[in-house]
Amino acid sequence: MFDKFRQEQNEQNSGVASSATSPPPLPGLAQAASQPAVPTPETVRDDAARERRHKLGELRQAAHARLLETFNLPALLQASEAEIKIEIGNIVRELIPNTAVAMSRSEREQLVDELYYEVMGLGPLEVLLKDENIADILINGPNMVIVERNGMLEETDVQFQSEAHLRRILQKILASSGRRLDESTPYVDARLPDGSRLNAVISPIAIDGTMVSIRKFRKDKLTLEQMVLFGSLSEAMASYLRAAVQARLNIIVSGGTGSGKSTLLNALSAYIGKRERILTIEDTAELQLQQRHVGRMESRPANVEGKGAVTQRDCLRNALRMRPDRIIVGETRGEEAIDVMQAMNTGHDGSMTTIHANTARDATSRLESMVLMAGLEIPLAALRRQVASAVNLIVQVERMQDGSRKVVSITEIVGCEGDVISMQELFYFRHDSITPEGRVEGRFLGSGVRSYYTERFRRWGIRLPDSLYSGEG
Repeated sequence: MFDKFRQEQNEQNSGVASSATSPPPLPGLAQAASQPAVPTPETVRDDAARERRHKLGELRQAAHARLLETFNLPALLQASEAEIKIEIGNIVRELIPNTAVAMSRSEREQLVDELYYEVMGLGPLEVLLKDENIADILINGPNMVIVERNGMLEETDVQFQSEAHLRRILQKILASSGRRLDESTPYVDARLPDGSRLNAVISPIAIDGTMVSIRKFRKDKLTLEQMVLFGSLSEAMASYLRAAVQARLNIIVSGGTGSGKSTLLNALSAYIGKRERILTIEDTAELQLQQRHVGRMESRPANVEGKGAVTQRDCLRNALRMRPDRIIVGETRGEEAIDVMQAMNTGHDGSMTTIHANTARDATSRLESMVLMAGLEIPLAALRRQVASAVNLIVQVERMQDGSRKVVSITEIVGCEGDVISMQELFYFRHDSITPEGRVEGRFLGSGVRSYYTERFRRWGIRLPDSLYSGEG
């Protein structure tokens, strides 16, 4: 049987198939099959572009390998950027004939820049980090880099050569921050040299390749006045928040991820008195306080042996012994909440922090939950009285559908009735509609309720008109 099968196959291949073993071909089929498919202009163009990208990639890899072989890295630190780029350009010109690819002057200069960033900087990330219009850089594996520009996400054509290339850039970043990223610690929070915040996750946690999120550091410090011009809040809201900071109310800025909590906290800090001693405590330092007398502390993870960790709670306890006038915690997310509340309740008026929550009421509930995480056995009614005594003001921020950030609510905590925390909302944002272009339209309004802390404002020499709390902001 097998011999017969091979014989039939040989006959078909030699074109001598019999009618008994092979049906007659359909009319026109043999003729069509004998003619090769004619490539379309689009196919030819795509193939040529693909081949060109492949050759450029080979050139880039060869030039990078030659740089690592020939460059004296200690000497590079003494050379200027222009001198290094001249040397890189010479190597590129030597290698171009071997790749058989023609390059324009602009393409050659771009390649030299990329290689310079690869050797002296952070590779493909450098271009994105220098773009002031980009707020976030999101990497899902080496072939997908997404950025947030003007509040909206968009995919870029930036790519890493491989997973190993992406890992190498990450290790270069982490080398200066003292953080580690490996199989035993597959996730990390770190800070770039310019102050940008980085979070990275590698396999086995990240299934489809290394994931990186970079929140870029803003060189220009936004003020409340600028935020009013951008439509993030009304002038009435800004006037009230200035008074709240100057009168040393304890403030929580609440909102979701990327809603602008830290930006607002930085803006509020501008109205702290210059004679006050401020201590900041963060997991990853990113606050940009504008006063001179600021002490900054940052938590530290455990070392390879699992020892030496310094938590935000440790920093807070130590800060209370350092004679602070105000304590600012970048983000309260765990059991350090009990220490934040104790600081607010023990003479450190005007302290501030941020918290992840969707509403002011949710913020108090989250604060209660985090205090209970510390293992304290305290009755709920007593805990809520502590929250009501510690926190004076909750400012709720939100990122809208069009990517804009807005202060959507300013709520005062005025006490505790039984086991219910009493609140009053002074200002809010009313969402009216969305334009055909996708822009959110609405108005900032006052509730008409006068501030519970009006007398406190008066004692600090601050007078806000009653009309501030009513009508459109």
